Amino acid sequence: MTKTATHKWIFPARFRAGTYGWKSSRLACRRLREAVSEIKKVAKKEPDLAAEGAVRLIERLWPALEHVDSSSGALGSAVNKTLDQLLPVIINAPADANTRQKWLERLWQAMEDDGVDYLGPVGDRWGEVCGSVQTANQWAEELMPTLRACWTDSNPGSYFQGATACLSCLLVAERYQDLLDLLVLDRKPFWHYRRYGVEALLAMGKKSEALKYAEASRGLNQPDSAIDQTCEDILISSGLHDEAYRRYGLRAIQGNSYLARFRAVAKRYPMKDASEILADLIATALGDEGKWFATAKELELYELALDLANRSPCDPKTLTRAARDNLDSAPEFALGSALTALRWLSEGWGYEVTSVDIMEAYDRAMDAATRLNRADDVTEQIRQLVEANDNGARQFVRQALRGRMRGGGSDNSPVT
Repeated sequence: MTKTATHKWIFPARFRAGTYGWKSSRLACRRLREAVSEIKKVAKKEPDLAAEGAVRLIERLWPALEHVDSSSGALGSAVNKTLDQLLPVIINAPADANTRQKWLERLWQAMEDDGVDYLGPVGDRWGEVCGSVQTANQWAEELMPTLRACWTDSNPGSYFQGATACLSCLLVAERYQDLLDLLVLDRKPFWHYRRYGVEALLAMGKKSEALKYAEASRGLNQPDSAIDQTCEDILISSGLHDEAYRRYGLRAIQGNSYLARFRAVAKRYPMKDASEILADLIATALGDEGKWFATAKELELYELALDLANRSPCDPKTLTRAARDNLDSAPEFALGSALTALRWLSEGWGYEVTSVDIMEAYDRAMDAATRLNRADDVTEQIRQLVEANDNGARQFVRQALRGRMRGGGSDNSPVT
């Protein structure tokens, strides 16, 4: 009996058909992470066994997750991350041809049964999953007639689920011209397909044509950011860093925050001065300059940071944290950050603001003012700020500071 037959996996019991209900998204995401961890642990010593486990999990994804509410996108992201980690396990497994063919048949059936295209990434890398040029060529021959018929059909609603699988196989089989000829038949250029054409041209050593081909893929509902990244990669691989930065560098990079975007650009272009990169990024964010405050602070460009925070709204909590963290090292900057936080709070900015947030900003302002021997001046400055007019936000700020501020130098006169 083989190890595959005798090995006891934990994850299958957690991915039976209908296991997860409508509100089980968080649990399902956790179980996916656990399953990936289990498979990758096995892969360190027994890659074929791990690949078998990966195929087994992929087969079970749709039946197990069919009834889960995926509207938040969290589950879809978790599945994509799972496949990103499992596909290399299958691709790199040293399996014999018969074993791999069985895996391919099982995976293809799983893709056909998939109700929401969870397994799209599997088809996208189908040529690699084939494991050899010969197998990829066989699959290409089998899939090409259907894809060609789909793209030449006069019915505009024609769709073939195996389109990317076919293109991927042609790419791996090094049938570059066949791939490009096939893409010509697609009457509505779609980047998800045309990116294989870019790869084919690059493999043929035609970088200039690949760049033009990628640029020609732009259009309604096409992912400009992904196209920018591809074009940028082509120019960088050609040694044209300045042109890549000028044309695509600031647009192509994405991140979860403005600071993450800056770091990604700086990492990609280490020859560029950090302050120059920041200035260029700020220039692309007219009306949102305040969102680059944290980046300027990170670079210790304190004057610029305060200028940005005052040009457009900046999260008051971010400003207060900056004031707290820089009280000793840069008290002038800390004071400016705290006062700017109070300014935006007085104008109604901030997410789920409470009186505690207002008092925190005030306390940090006074802490910095004390260090700078400017307590009286800053107190008067804050008083003028919160009494400038009578909007609802300023009333809230005044009420929150009633127990902090004292009027006219008296210890007992409250803010009116």
